[in-house]
Amino acid sequence: MSAVTANLAPRRSALWRVAVSGTGIVAMIYILLYALYAFWQPQALSLYTFTDLVNNSTPLALAAAGETLVVISRGFDLSVAGVVSLTNVLMAVYPLEGPGGAFVSLLMCCAVGGLVGTINGILVARLGLQTIAATLGTMIICQGLALVILDAPGGMVADFVTYTLTDTLFGVVPIAGLFLIAVVVLWLAFRRTDTGIGLYAIGADEQSARFSGVAVSGVRITAFVGAGMLYGVAGFMLSAQTATGNPTAGTPFLMLTFAAVALGGTPLSGGHGSLVGSILGAGTLMLLQKVLFSGGVSSFYTGIFQGFVLVLAIVFGNAVARLLKKDEAR
Repeated sequence: MSAVTANLAPRRSALWRVAVSGTGIVAMIYILLYALYAFWQPQALSLYTFTDLVNNSTPLALAAAGETLVVISRGFDLSVAGVVSLTNVLMAVYPLEGPGGAFVSLLMCCAVGGLVGTINGILVARLGLQTIAATLGTMIICQGLALVILDAPGGMVADFVTYTLTDTLFGVVPIAGLFLIAVVVLWLAFRRTDTGIGLYAIGADEQSARFSGVAVSGVRITAFVGAGMLYGVAGFMLSAQTATGNPTAGTPFLMLTFAAVALGGTPLSGGHGSLVGSILGAGTLMLLQKVLFSGGVSSFYTGIFQGFVLVLAIVFGNAVARLLKKDEAR
């Protein structure tokens, strides 16, 4: 093998891994769907339409990013629906105007989500409960609290949150997209920390991770707390988008969040995955709705297509995981 070929081989391998990764696959799907959307709707290329798509996708993308933290560690978090509902209701019942009010509201949503995540983490990591059982309980509690605070859709989100966070920065960048960029930057930094590495180690083999010195309980609690805070931010951004409260606002997130995670290439068996892929997966699901509407498909069939995408996403995720294992074995 020549020196040039030898130098190109690692690059080809790296490019191949990116291409077959969940992030690479869902990125290609998104591009194809957007091209189809632009074919049916020429205004899809306008800043207004792109901003609207980002605004619609951001709440689910944030929720999917949070869920990914738990799934990578081989867990499931059903509390996402409850946290989104509870924070959405709090935003509508206790509106705080102005930039300062928006910041306090954001902190409130993060605190609520972080508290729920802490409870989930303690129940799972310290008390040994199954993740589904523990998070199902906290989901029901959160949804119950949301109904106590607001028993029917109503309330009003602060105007600053509604109008500013759904607008663009300098007429170029959707402000909602800045939240996603911040999450991606934090994720890229976090995954290189000991806790981030431990997250993958636990998902791949918890026993081996424990023998290797990974603080399993601490890492799991961190994953749940981070997930809960992202769910809170998702509820915050959903409130900005809807401008009102709904005690059942988080219910659709329960299915769509897992669909976005799986579509983004994070296998539900844990040990692999990326928040970037899940964010793109959420964007793809929201774009799919736009494409179906533009193609004249009735909204009654949206759920069928989303369920179909979920099944395909799981199949893709398992296939990608096998490909990566074969590549690592070479």
